[in-house]
Amino acid sequence: MADSVGTPSKRVRNSESDAEGEIVSEATPQTGEKRKRGRPRKYPEGTFPKPSTDGPKRGRGRPRKILTEEESAAAAAQKEASAADGPKRGRGRPRKEPGTETPKPATTTPKKKDGRGRPRKSLPANGTEGAAETKSKPEATPSSVPKEDAARSYWLMKAEPESRLEKGVDVKFSIDDLAAAKTPEPWDGVRNAVARNLMRDMKKGDYAFFYHSNCKTPGVVGVMEIVQEHSVDESAFDSKHPYYDPKATRENPKWVVVHVEFRYKFKKQVTLNDLKTHAQPGKALENLQTIKQSRLSVSSVTPAQWRYILELAGEDPSQLLKTEFDDESE
Repeated sequence: MADSVGTPSKRVRNSESDAEGEIVSEATPQTGEKRKRGRPRKYPEGTFPKPSTDGPKRGRGRPRKILTEEESAAAAAQKEASAADGPKRGRGRPRKEPGTETPKPATTTPKKKDGRGRPRKSLPANGTEGAAETKSKPEATPSSVPKEDAARSYWLMKAEPESRLEKGVDVKFSIDDLAAAKTPEPWDGVRNAVARNLMRDMKKGDYAFFYHSNCKTPGVVGVMEIVQEHSVDESAFDSKHPYYDPKATRENPKWVVVHVEFRYKFKKQVTLNDLKTHAQPGKALENLQTIKQSRLSVSSVTPAQWRYILELAGEDPSQLLKTEFDDESE
């Protein structure tokens, strides 16, 4: 392979030597300039025209204007006159003169800024708030829920109105059976921990819907009252009872009962389909517990839900129970 002239390792071979073996000159490009690593000069060294020293040196910007003696004298006179008129003003903020005050702008009501956060709480004119104003107001009871209704709790309790044998025992119990009872009936056989806890929360005087379940047309059929608060469910210890629990002991009873009495049977049943229709998103029974937890035999009902279901049954919530209780007291 031929050696490259520009390669540093071959540069000595391409140099001219004198008789004593010293390198006199190195091969150079056509310009006669010694080759370097950068871009070669356009002209050999020493051939650049030197700038003239007769006139002013020109820069890269706008050429300087050459003034005559008359123009120079006029410019100097103008500069002296400007200095005599006052201090030189710069391009920044004007200098404040001593002994003067900058007039303050007229006070204006600040424009309310529409922010995305919580709106600023307005204060009274004196800048303080009284204790009554700082204390949040209690939420008003809905007009549809009287105070006496909001003071008591409401429930929904399920029973099977049609005959069904469980361990040889018929577990049928309808609202008509409750109406025929001469004494308060114990609501026994509940074997669900959530339902049991709800029964423990029941108080004397609470109302409950009687709900027919596990039948052809399930739904709410009437109203009963809690007349005795929870006590031990004795059926859990009876081996012949269909809901006997061998793990339950009298020392540590697991299950409870409440005693109920019949109050009213609806002329129009509120079926399960009716409840589901009014439990759709955005409707009055959207959060009804018996719809959300359908396997519970005991569930809670809010005062608003209670009155709404009475209206679905075609009953007047303000008159229904009042009339029945008056009759009972007589």
